[in-house]
Amino acid sequence: MSRLLLLALVIIAVYLLIRAFRKQQAGQHASKPEAQDMVSCKHCGVHLPKQEAIQAGGNYYCSEAHRLAHASKSDKS
Repeated sequence: MSRLLLLALVIIAVYLLIRAFRKQQAGQHASKPEAQDMVSCKHCGVHLPKQEAIQAGGNYYCSEAHRLAHASKSDKS
């Protein structure tokens, strides 16, 4: 009876060790995405990553249409 109990404890310990090892391995492979600089569109104010923004005249825009709309609005003033 004691041998059976000892065998059960060994099996449980091995199972827990394998599970902890797999969880640790999965944690190493999952990497967090890097933070990106955010800018706001001069026309509508929406925030977007700097890499996706259109830059013109020192301002950032979310699309070419907003760049043109802001330029035409500035020309009228």
